[in-house]
Amino acid sequence: MRVTVERSHLLKSHGHVHRVVERRNTIPILANVLLKGDGGNLTLKATDLDLEVTETVPAEIGQGGATTVPAHILYEIVRKLPDGAEVSLDTGEGTQLALKAGRTRFTLQMLPETDFPDLAIGEFPTRFSLPAEALRKLIDRTQFAISTEETRYYLNGIYLHVVTVAGKTMLRAVATDGHRLAQAQIDAPSGSEKMTGVIVPRKTVGEIQKLVEEPDGEVGVELSDTKVRFTIGPVVLTSKLIDGTFPDYARVIPQGNDKILKVDLSEFAGAVDRVSTISSERGRAVKLALSDGRMVLSVNNPDSGSAIEELGVDYPADALEIGFNARYLLDVFC
Repeated sequence: MRVTVERSHLLKSHGHVHRVVERRNTIPILANVLLKGDGGNLTLKATDLDLEVTETVPAEIGQGGATTVPAHILYEIVRKLPDGAEVSLDTGEGTQLALKAGRTRFTLQMLPETDFPDLAIGEFPTRFSLPAEALRKLIDRTQFAISTEETRYYLNGIYLHVVTVAGKTMLRAVATDGHRLAQAQIDAPSGSEKMTGVIVPRKTVGEIQKLVEEPDGEVGVELSDTKVRFTIGPVVLTSKLIDGTFPDYARVIPQGNDKILKVDLSEFAGAVDRVSTISSERGRAVKLALSDGRMVLSVNNPDSGSAIEELGVDYPADALEIGFNARYLLDVFC
């Protein structure tokens, strides 16, 4: 393989791909990125056996072929090259990849591409697309509530499923860690109506969140019983789904709530942030005392002191005192 590619293109694409690779690997091939030159493009692929990311960039192909080299080392090399550099990759006839950029020369140890696993194989019968902005909305409004407790692995992701609300079909995302539950929904995209509920893993959610930073464009979604594939511009992300049953979350959502509070979002978030400065790191408790048109936020920490702040609010119901973890409130409002 002999390929020449512009440094900025290679850096951007490899930046998306190499994040999947774990720093410590017991399987040597999983520490590598697959490079494949063919048809005027260079394709980069990385995987951890649960998640696979592929991206294609335009390149000058002198000779087609494929190989694998250490992912993080290649990224650091390309990152430190000067802007505007042309990067040449040549496998030659040996066991090392020759990388050249101007007067800079590197050689990287290669492993055969035939050893590289392919997570993307198999059929994906359910297919639909949705705006990148809509997918980002679903993730941003639920991702903070994903559990990190490995024993309840079925909570370590976002539950995507289709529901009917007031006769309208919606695509809903739900996440919970057992302490708080976050739910967001959008109009169900065409083709998603018959999808089965799936749990998208936390690491996959994090990678998607980074890839949909630009609100424009469409995201293609393909689903099978065990995998999901997202196509975001030139990037294709394939992931295993969490094999488990998400709990019946609707049963824990309180019904018949007769007390409604309306408060300015930025004012409330700022007040919570300020008074929580004095709270203990363990509890982070903030008490809200509500009465007609008034909210008093207070924190009392025997070790460091107390804090009080008052806000004007729209609250016509009976007086109420209730406490929350300040971090949980800020996760919702910030």
